[in-house]
Amino acid sequence: MRGFDHQQSAMFSYLSPEERVPADHPLRQIRRMVDEALGGLTKKFDEIYAAAGRPSIAPEKLLRALLLQTLFTVRSERVLMEMLEYSLLFRWFVGLNMDEAVWVPTVFSKNRDRLLEGEIAEKFFQGVLEQARSQELLSEEHFSVDGTLIEAWASQKSFQRKEGSAEKDSEDPGNPTVNFRGEKRSNQTHESRTDPDARLARKSGGQEAKLAYCGNVLIENRNGLVVDTELLQCNGTAERDAAMLMAERLEGDQRVTMGADKGYDTKDFVKEMGQMKVTPHVENEKRTGGSAIDGRTTRHAGYKISQQKRKRIEEVFGWLKTVAALRKTRHRGVLKVGWVFAFAAAAYNLVRMRNLLNPVNQAV
Repeated sequence: MRGFDHQQSAMFSYLSPEERVPADHPLRQIRRMVDEALGGLTKKFDEIYAAAGRPSIAPEKLLRALLLQTLFTVRSERVLMEMLEYSLLFRWFVGLNMDEAVWVPTVFSKNRDRLLEGEIAEKFFQGVLEQARSQELLSEEHFSVDGTLIEAWASQKSFQRKEGSAEKDSEDPGNPTVNFRGEKRSNQTHESRTDPDARLARKSGGQEAKLAYCGNVLIENRNGLVVDTELLQCNGTAERDAAMLMAERLEGDQRVTMGADKGYDTKDFVKEMGQMKVTPHVENEKRTGGSAIDGRTTRHAGYKISQQKRKRIEEVFGWLKTVAALRKTRHRGVLKVGWVFAFAAAAYNLVRMRNLLNPVNQAV
């Protein structure tokens, strides 16, 4: 029998968002891991917020909302607030009741900026990583490192001479017409007026140079989980500098291996890694001057395995740039962009850990 298309809404509902979300929904296990990581940040939250005054958005709810924005590729806070208004799944994950009001987008952004100024992203990342370690998902001996360009939130027109005045156009002062033909521009003589921390860079020859940051990740080779991140300003040695910083933060006294591509094949880098008890399994670049990696390293079977495993780091970059929408950042300044980069890496680990712990159903 055909049902009736009644349009009248019921005044009361006896089901909570908790009952609406299926027991086997992929976000349930992610929510449990997130709550455990947030539980370790209570003291840090107390340091950031004042003891008296008007209550702000709970930092736990704010971080859960930011995590949803990353996992579901929500392009802005305004769209995120709109989805929180009508999505039962989003309300359940954040911790909002059915009749609880959603925040004004500008208020949400102001509260978010308070967290961006602290070390919350790094501590949240470590909280997630500690859970992976307790589940024995991490390798403590074999790692891989690489870097990628994160395009800055600044246009080429903003990249102007440091000592010069801003470009003016009588017809369109807000968006002047600029002709770069024949002009030599470099980071030494020019600077972005929109984001002074951004640098003009390109990943390889034949590609256009863009205002960008250098985002670097260190993964362990067992399951491809991110164990450390570092975001630096672009220069000729940013990737190798980041690798050294992350190698210094590795725990333990045992010698470890670190796979990398041919961009890390320099004598200084290989020497520094050796002094840090890190065996650099760097791709042997066949060049005229010779490679810094010799047969004492390449002859071992572990070197070939590292060269195979290191390619998994591209999966991390692909997820960060597509799902997490970090192909072009929406923030300015190396500190804020680094915060978002580390937080997105933690989100990647959550998805990866959920899939590793539930291999039958890996849909997210």
